[in-house]
Amino acid sequence: MEFSAKELAVILKGTVDGDDKATARRFAKIENGKPGDLCFYANPKYEHYVYTTTASLLLVNKDFEPKEKVAPTMIRVENAYAALAELLKYVASHRNKGKIRRYRAWTATYYLSTKFGKKVYVGQHSHVGRHTVVGDCTRIMENVTVGDHCKIGKNCIFYPGVRIYPGMVIGDNVIIHSNAVIGADGFGNVPQPDGSWVKIEHLGNVVIGNDVEIGPGTTIGRSEMESTLIGNGVKIDSLCVIGHNVQIGDHTAIAGGTGIAGSAKIGKYCIIAGQVGISGHLSIADHTTIGPQAGIIGSITEEGRTVLGSPAIDARQYFRSYAVFRKGGK
Repeated sequence: MEFSAKELAVILKGTVDGDDKATARRFAKIENGKPGDLCFYANPKYEHYVYTTTASLLLVNKDFEPKEKVAPTMIRVENAYAALAELLKYVASHRNKGKIRRYRAWTATYYLSTKFGKKVYVGQHSHVGRHTVVGDCTRIMENVTVGDHCKIGKNCIFYPGVRIYPGMVIGDNVIIHSNAVIGADGFGNVPQPDGSWVKIEHLGNVVIGNDVEIGPGTTIGRSEMESTLIGNGVKIDSLCVIGHNVQIGDHTAIAGGTGIAGSAKIGKYCIIAGQVGISGHLSIADHTTIGPQAGIIGSITEEGRTVLGSPAIDARQYFRSYAVFRKGGK
């Protein structure tokens, strides 16, 4: 959908600061904004992007006072985050309007819209959606659901009970174990003055690279806009939670029970042990090693570090501190 600044101001009950004829047709994160994009600014951590983005439109709080020149046309609203949620809900409702279709299983129209490569196996009680492409030699085992408009690579294996939501992109040689869920909505909600929460619609997807393995029961959330990204060669163990908008670099290994909150960026060749918790909107440098049950509450900017503890600190400092702790009370 394409919006003008004037239309958005009406929909969101805001005011236009700039060219009211400026238009946008895509949603994007503020750090990735380009001409034709609509972005939003609500978190002070991202203020520097306000002055560098080339997006066409920018949602901001009405009391925001820029310190430098802002290129996009701003739509000033009471609460930019809440306004984004309202707008995403509006777009989702219009996307889905009039698109409900009913097909008897594997009718000709349904079947011909789905493209299977050579030597594809689809097990009993599995469903592959409309306009989905499945690469050569991929095996979709029993009781698997693959949604509409997905792109599945070659030589993949989806074990029983896997759920892949519509619009996902999965590379070659990917193994997804039983009961993993790829593409459910992220945990995005806007707090209201009365203490209740309003759900934010998620219109993005998940993009998984080549040679990835995902353990049973792991969930990877789709992004609010753009994509949650899993790089090539990433290995994710059982019962992990990867939040919306997360980016995981190539060849990173993540052990079981780890949770990564939304919009965190994990570097390449990292090792993340079991039951680690990583807060949202953080950056983890390449070649970082994180010990078991560590809690990461700040970005790690130096490559090659090993951290332990909760909150996590440098491993050498941790062991010195632990020695003192053990002697305490004796």
